[in-house]
Amino acid sequence: MALETCGNCLSCLLVPLALWSIVVNILLYFPNGKALHATSYQLPNYVWYFEGICFSGVMILLLAVILITLECSMFYRCCQSESCNKTYRSFISIVLALLGVAFSGYSCIIFTLGLIQGPFCNSSDGWDYIFKDTAGGYLTDYPAWSRCTEPANIVEWNIILLSILIALSGLQLIICFLKVAAELKRTLCGTYSVFVQAGIL
Repeated sequence: MALETCGNCLSCLLVPLALWSIVVNILLYFPNGKALHATSYQLPNYVWYFEGICFSGVMILLLAVILITLECSMFYRCCQSESCNKTYRSFISIVLALLGVAFSGYSCIIFTLGLIQGPFCNSSDGWDYIFKDTAGGYLTDYPAWSRCTEPANIVEWNIILLSILIALSGLQLIICFLKVAAELKRTLCGTYSVFVQAGIL
């Protein structure tokens, strides 16, 4: 019962998460608040995938808006029967939530790979991914961070922002899974009638 009741509010939680994902991803383009390295394309390759802006951002936001519209709309009808109408709404919600799982899951994977790869920075050997062979070991090797001389504090900047993005996309993933579970329970356990409508039997 709690899952069914909470299912209607889950979509609303996706909206602030998507907006925050867009904002945080945009910050990755401006290390220390400066646009110099973005204009020179001296940024990590994963930043240019736009996963925080497109997938866990705009796409999740669109899905959330559609889900909220389906849940709140009283005029939408796909057939004459009210139970049929609710069934189709539930089916569409499940499909959209599964898309949300795919979008947020993809984003979470890319953010994690980006965190493991490390920042693209300038060192004594020139511009390169100097931590790419550490398999993420640099995250706890604080003295090694000083090898990145430019942009300033780029290691901390990337770690903080990518960690936030991983958390945001992870929460989106959990919420979308819960949304799927809520709609499936609602459909299969009697709240909505899927196969049997009154008057058929």
